[in-house]
Amino acid sequence: MINFRLIRHLWLFLAVAEEQHFGRAAKRLDMSQPPLTEQIQALEQALKVKLFERSRRGTYLTPVGAAILPAVRKFAEQLERLELAVHEAVAGRSGVLTIGAISSAMLDVLPPLVERLKGDYPQLTVSVKEIDSAEAIPALEAGDIDLAFARLEGELGGTIQSLALAQDRLAVAMPREHAMAGTSRIRLASLAGEDFVMFSRKVSPVYFDSLVASCRASGFSPRIVHEVRSVASQVAFVGCGQGIALVPASLKKLAPENVVFRPLRENVSVVTTAMAWSTARENPLVDAVVTLLKAGKRPV
Repeated sequence: MINFRLIRHLWLFLAVAEEQHFGRAAKRLDMSQPPLTEQIQALEQALKVKLFERSRRGTYLTPVGAAILPAVRKFAEQLERLELAVHEAVAGRSGVLTIGAISSAMLDVLPPLVERLKGDYPQLTVSVKEIDSAEAIPALEAGDIDLAFARLEGELGGTIQSLALAQDRLAVAMPREHAMAGTSRIRLASLAGEDFVMFSRKVSPVYFDSLVASCRASGFSPRIVHEVRSVASQVAFVGCGQGIALVPASLKKLAPENVVFRPLRENVSVVTTAMAWSTARENPLVDAVVTLLKAGKRPV
């Protein structure tokens, strides 16, 4: 049996935890402060723990409160998804497709695909959330998303399948005043003594490993001075004089005035976006998208 009172108390707990102030939380919840305080106290009594400490500077989570906060946040997100699904069903729409995508895919690959889906399935609601490549497989396996658009290659697990959507040649992003900036094509081996700004391995392990492997195949290990979370950040760090970066050539459009892109002499290509999905659960909407892209009607 669903404990609706506990669900409400958890919503109130989340508001106070995020606002770090009972008054601001009450205003956000459109209620007065005394009932909010009473219900938080009721939650603490039910759980037999203290969740908040108060001081003149505000309200702070106790260690127990901080420990349960991530689970409460995830629960709240799942409730929002459930509420959205119920509203869509009541409105007579056919369903909700939840897509997790890296930022570059949201700029290039995803918009034309979403537009096509809306044309082919006018009753479909597409919900997009930003993820890192490293989050894609766990999110698919947990059922938090239906499709992932990320930098993925190789064996992804027994229940995960993928389809490469976009590949690109690597180029070198370097400061405009760099000694090799006037070179039309750059040998990878000539970068052996450079400082590198790299895409973080935690964000995209396969992408990171492929770049390091390319460098080692040219006889050196890259001297990495910064690991960042996006290609845009790589280019920004280069612009600040923090080193050079190996990036997909098509992202030259991100370069500011003080950064130049120079192609590699070697043809080193990387998968910039792949679509992945889980085969562990049936989803006709996912099957429809996979069929659409496999048929060659790709948005790239």
